Amino acid sequence: MAMQLNGVWCLHGQNGCQRMKHGKNVIRAVTSFQNNNAISEGKVKLGGSDLEVTQLGIGAWSWGDTSYWNNFQWDDRKLKAAKEAFNTSLDTGINFIDTAEVYGSSLSLGAINSETLLGRFIKERKQKDPTLEVVVATKFAALPWRLGRESVVKALKDSLDRLGLSSVELYQLHWPGVWGNEGYIDGLGDAVEKGLVKAVGVSNYSEKRLRSAYQQLKKRGIPLASNQVNYSLIYRLPEENGVKATCDELGISLIAYSPIGQGSLTGKYTPENPPSGPRGRIYTPEYLAQLQPLVKRVVLNWLIAQKNVVPIPGAKNGEQAAEFAGALGWQLSNEEIEEMRSLAKAIKPIIGFPVEKF
Repeated sequence: MAMQLNGVWCLHGQNGCQRMKHGKNVIRAVTSFQNNNAISEGKVKLGGSDLEVTQLGIGAWSWGDTSYWNNFQWDDRKLKAAKEAFNTSLDTGINFIDTAEVYGSSLSLGAINSETLLGRFIKERKQKDPTLEVVVATKFAALPWRLGRESVVKALKDSLDRLGLSSVELYQLHWPGVWGNEGYIDGLGDAVEKGLVKAVGVSNYSEKRLRSAYQQLKKRGIPLASNQVNYSLIYRLPEENGVKATCDELGISLIAYSPIGQGSLTGKYTPENPPSGPRGRIYTPEYLAQLQPLVKRVVLNWLIAQKNVVPIPGAKNGEQAAEFAGALGWQLSNEEIEEMRSLAKAIKPIIGFPVEKF
């Protein structure tokens, strides 16, 4: 529950209160708040499918990666932290995990495939709890040499081998291909009919592409469950380019990746301490100077409040996973939602994934 008292945001939970003082362009985190209780929130259906997921998921983009995350190296310490992120997510009631075949690509020196790690974590956890349910989402990479519907089914089977599973809950096209997109959509439908996946979605799809994919699957009686796009308080392009409105119109769930601006909305990074690696070229000291720490669980709750949105923040460790869980079990008021939007409008958005504009 959130209240505003004398110009101070107070977010109430069982264990305390989080205060955020807001000024002209900031909402500043003043104290921290922990919610260690399991989530009691209900689940939401993804689009018109029968698949139910937690209102917030966890992204596994950084697990095993050495090309964008982890300072270009992967080691046992980071492996242990990723496993803790997985286990803590389950402990707090979040069992929707999103990965992809290109996360932790073998083309990157020292990387371990994220699907492989997730499959290992699931197997080890199930040895302790055979009744464990994990809702797994993964993605097909629309590489130029992959042609036709068969390439989708083959890639999915390869992903299942790495995951050690016979099927997954959600399979998505990671981005639109240079060509062959109709064949890719047909491949998604084939995967459903073969029982390899419960629901299908797309990612980084524009309004036009989204409508086309929706209609193509609809002819086969298969709902397009989701469109996964970059969406956060500081990156609201889906609201501006018609994608969010189209998702709402057609009953397609919007899965929001980078919902905390790849860490820039957590207060961890400052102009004096910017992120390393490729992220440092996006979230520059000049850009970070515009951002005062927006508490991560508040910006996640802001996204959930937009309705029909499932944020999937990336968790590198158990502490982060536990903090993300604090975004559930309460909600911002309409006035608070609009005030946060108004404050964020003063911040110039970052550059997103180019294909989402075509």
